[in-house]
Amino acid sequence: MNHAPRTAPDLSEATWRGSTYSGGNNECVEMADGISTAVPVRDSKRPLGPVVAFGPRAWREFLSSLGR
Repeated sequence: MNHAPRTAPDLSEATWRGSTYSGGNNECVEMADGISTAVPVRDSKRPLGPVVAFGPRAWREFLSSLGR
């Protein structure tokens, strides 16, 4: 298993979109599109706060586990 340090993806040009479950009221999570190596996720109430990045495969498996 490779445990080499990873560099954070460049999010300066990220296009963020809210979860369809938030109902547009800005109280959920946002995901960034257009990053091929990761799926960045952040709290929509704190757009300048921390970001968690999932690998594309892990993100697909997470969504699949939700029945989406």
